[in-house]
Amino acid sequence: MNHTESSYMYHMLGISEEVRIYGQKIEDMLRERFREFDETAEYNQLKVLNAMQENRVSEACFHYASGYGYNDMGRDTLESVYASAFHTEAALVRPQITCGTHALCVALSANLRPGDELLSPAGKPYDTLEEVIGIRPSKGSLSEYGVTYRQVDLLKDGEFDYPSIEKALNERTKLVTIQRSKGYQTRPSFSVKKIGELIAFIKERRPDVICMVDNCYGEFVERIEPSDAGADMIVGSLIKNPGGGLAPIGGYIAGKEELIENCASRLTSPGLGKEVGASLGVMQSFYQGFFLAPSVVCGALKGAVFAANIYENLGFSVVPDGRESRHDIIQAVTLGSPEGVVAFCKGIQAAAPVDSYVTPEPWAMPGYDSDVIMAAGAFVQGSSIELSADGPIKHPYAVYFQGGLTWNHAKFGILKSLQSLIDDDVLPIERLRGL
Repeated sequence: MNHTESSYMYHMLGISEEVRIYGQKIEDMLRERFREFDETAEYNQLKVLNAMQENRVSEACFHYASGYGYNDMGRDTLESVYASAFHTEAALVRPQITCGTHALCVALSANLRPGDELLSPAGKPYDTLEEVIGIRPSKGSLSEYGVTYRQVDLLKDGEFDYPSIEKALNERTKLVTIQRSKGYQTRPSFSVKKIGELIAFIKERRPDVICMVDNCYGEFVERIEPSDAGADMIVGSLIKNPGGGLAPIGGYIAGKEELIENCASRLTSPGLGKEVGASLGVMQSFYQGFFLAPSVVCGALKGAVFAANIYENLGFSVVPDGRESRHDIIQAVTLGSPEGVVAFCKGIQAAAPVDSYVTPEPWAMPGYDSDVIMAAGAFVQGSSIELSADGPIKHPYAVYFQGGLTWNHAKFGILKSLQSLIDDDVLPIERLRGL
């Protein structure tokens, strides 16, 4: 498609010529960076393919299973594929895991007992985990079952506070939870290398402590996963990176066999464990989504870096910045006002293939301590590997952008967010002319 045809299509979809040209200048600056992402995607694609071939995935793995799900070949083989790809002893990959928070809750409650202590050495966990832990009182929290919690905040530069972590480790510390992605914070996300260094530090002092990594938004961003760097368990959602945009629900926990058996008994029932839980016809989507995930994540990464450079060049604070190495697909942009957050999300929603005509509004979403706005016109409800943006309506008024099943759609979504800020008089269009 030549520039004239491209310009016409963008115009048809509500993008002004000034915004399109500004975006093209940014894209031209990123050609070499995008090539690096393509190389990582190629490596990870081969890694997933090898895992599928090694475990003899067949057409029979896609057959429908119902009821108890005994001898569900597709389910059991898929869990072996995940274990092979993530280099772990075992994995639990189930549609009965409803979301990332549920997967984390299963992993924690399965491996903690009354009197144990949970330690977070990376500061405050993601908002929805506060009620799982009991930081904010909630029915069925770990706190109600006698599990205590301790937290070590990050240093001002976003680094781990190793002396304080050493002091916080005690005879009751049973499990350490490390959140790879930033969540609703403007701290850096952690590289697998940095997570590995933290795990090594902890294991040197307490070899028996379980180290769990919340791997949400991080899968296939790098060539290795936290399980390659010493994590005993890694946990994530299938409607994020590893589902490749095709998984309609689900989550995974991968790690040491004993820990995964505990998780299976918590998810289903003691005595039943991994033996039950029918796949209900979703296996083809799970397999195909996992196969496509490296390429889908690559497109989302390009979109995140594009967003960082689009907004950083306009003077907004972004985390990570436009040149930093990437460790997840989330891009934080601090807009500084509720109006900015709302306008950004309106643009992302207007760029969606589904419900593009809907206007997102902040609301009191369950699990959060403030109103939250979410934009996600997705094929799968809440799928944040698809083009999406969200953020709490509270200081510093940052929005968190992620996803895009293709690079071209991610690019359009960011241009649409920028156009929305201009149309809503949040950003003067003259700012675009300085590049």
